[in-house]
Amino acid sequence: MFTIIKFVTCVALLTAAISSSASDLAILRNGFSIRHERRDVLGAVTRLYTAADASSYVDVSTDQIDHFEKDFSVPPPATKRENPKNLDEIINTISDRHHLDPDLINSVIHAESAFNPRAVSPKGAQGLMQLMPGTASQLGVRNAFDPHDNVEGGTSYLRQLLEQYNFDLIKALAAYNAGPHRVQRYRGVPPYYETRAYVARIVREFNRKKLAEQKASS
Repeated sequence: MFTIIKFVTCVALLTAAISSSASDLAILRNGFSIRHERRDVLGAVTRLYTAADASSYVDVSTDQIDHFEKDFSVPPPATKRENPKNLDEIINTISDRHHLDPDLINSVIHAESAFNPRAVSPKGAQGLMQLMPGTASQLGVRNAFDPHDNVEGGTSYLRQLLEQYNFDLIKALAAYNAGPHRVQRYRGVPPYYETRAYVARIVREFNRKKLAEQKASS
């Protein structure tokens, strides 16, 4: 179980500048890893601090951690981003309203549509956060191709999923991609290559953003 405090900064999360001291990686039994600055083992729960201060941390079931190792990775180059000029403002405002990290929403958009507000998937998902028409309607999204409406709907939906899965980001992302019924059926991430690759892609992009931010601020 993951608990996300303050903003959602789970499963990838802030990394220290590349210097004499590297961040650590908590390698989980499900194959994912969490970057963190320090940790406290609190019995059945291990608290991973994802920033230098104590305000951002992730609680992980201790028995879900396989081992720890040093992380000396460097951020890969960012991909070219094509988006409306005010998209950053839209994402920041909506993320703040839903108490989610804007880097997480950016990472989801990167995986879903590569920041193309007119994107349509073969299955009919639309816009920046690739909302299916039925889901968009339930969320009150009138125009899925409008960046503000789409990000509002997608962020609201992701927040709902996080609450549904007790802020387990991996399950929430899997449900966003494959549907909550499949996560329920398999009691976790479905054994589909597409879904596992999707979750890993978002985690990787989120890691890249946080590592780049930390390096830039050093």
